[in-house]
Amino acid sequence: MLNMAEGIARLGALAESPVVSTLADAFAAAGHDLAIVGGPVRDALLGRTTNDLDFTTDALPDQILRIVKPISTAQWDIGRAFGTIGAKVAGEQVEITTYRADSYDGVTRKPTVEFGDTLEGDLARRDFTVNSMALRVPARTLVDPTGGVEDLVAQRLRTPADPSVSFGDDPLRMLRAARFASQLGFEVDPATADAMAELRETLSIVSPERIQSELVRLLQTDDPVRGIRLLVETGLMDQFLPEIPALQLEVDEHHHHKDVYEHSLTVLRQAIDLEKTRNPDTAPDVPLRLAALLHDIGKPATRRLEPGGGVTFYHHDIKGGRLARKRLQALRFDTDTIGVVTRLIELHLRFFGYAEGTWTDSAVRRYVRDAGAELERLHIITRADVTTRNVKKAGRLSRAYDDIERRIAELSAQEELASMRPELDGNRIQEVLGIAPGREVGEAYRYLLDLRLDEGVVGQEEAERRLLEWWAARG
Repeated sequence: MLNMAEGIARLGALAESPVVSTLADAFAAAGHDLAIVGGPVRDALLGRTTNDLDFTTDALPDQILRIVKPISTAQWDIGRAFGTIGAKVAGEQVEITTYRADSYDGVTRKPTVEFGDTLEGDLARRDFTVNSMALRVPARTLVDPTGGVEDLVAQRLRTPADPSVSFGDDPLRMLRAARFASQLGFEVDPATADAMAELRETLSIVSPERIQSELVRLLQTDDPVRGIRLLVETGLMDQFLPEIPALQLEVDEHHHHKDVYEHSLTVLRQAIDLEKTRNPDTAPDVPLRLAALLHDIGKPATRRLEPGGGVTFYHHDIKGGRLARKRLQALRFDTDTIGVVTRLIELHLRFFGYAEGTWTDSAVRRYVRDAGAELERLHIITRADVTTRNVKKAGRLSRAYDDIERRIAELSAQEELASMRPELDGNRIQEVLGIAPGREVGEAYRYLLDLRLDEGVVGQEEAERRLLEWWAARG
């Protein structure tokens, strides 16, 4: 519950900080207004940690630069075209933006920028009322022309203007609604949600890079499931990641299977919980969370209804990896992220193929080899993928995976699995077999690697003997 007295006290403390007071004095001396705006004001009132400081002013970009140069150790003007100047003041990075009134023309993917002349006008064109509050400094006056405080109290997301106008100005704000719903735990105002559904197709004018950035920010929140549900319910997810709503498979009275959509959301939530438990001091793992969300997207395309009511999804892991690669490429994700996500999807069933039986040492070695650098992530995905309500089955799978992790640790200590290689390198293979570089050397190398995985270290002499036997058997 919002405590306004405490919130105002936190705003006062923010205004007294070295970076704010230094900037406030400099802008006042130059005859210009300055206000802390948006997220820092919202978070101070909510008692949340404020990581970034954003300011707005009536000064134009060139004037901002002249004011901050004497009081900063660094400046950057990469956002000058949008009225933003960055600087490092009192050891902190800040961004200062001229009052603005930007909008889309409905055709291009870039906003047109117009500078405004009042703080109230600047606040009225922002995305949501809870982000449309400002604290004038050094006067310490809270400016809230659109009812942001009331919406903080109600835990509600609402646009300052008519939502159709607001989303028409910048369709990406519809994705921000999902992100803030997850980040703040707020509900979206019904009229705002209706406008999101109505205007979902206007997202097409937004660049894939900006959509990707907003998706990443959503996944970095503690509860992205809330935002994902909103995107699916409003039809927005269909516009850039249609594989997620496609998981809502129809189930008829004769063919029953797990709700794949709900299962995927549960896996995502469980993966985040495991991530925080196993790696508590690291930043949110976006590739892991993407893989958890997308791990079953191959199921709709591979579903087969069998006689007698059975349902199969053969090879949905391979199909899902291909679909994920194509979609993530379209969203301009980097190569490393795409590689990690697709590999985890391709491997997410590997454990369950052995879960009911006994894992041999060679199977454990192959599991580690195939996972490579993604072994820890694969541990999390595999454990999170158990969503059965059968307590005995869940316990059995958990104990089985405990055993796999224990054996991986034991074998790794014995054999340094992470860097496993055959006992003979390519040069020695050529010497033993008397052959030149070529395809046969690669085949021999793979044979020796399988030997190492199956039997562990056999020694160089035995490896050479077995290699010659293999070569002779080839004729």
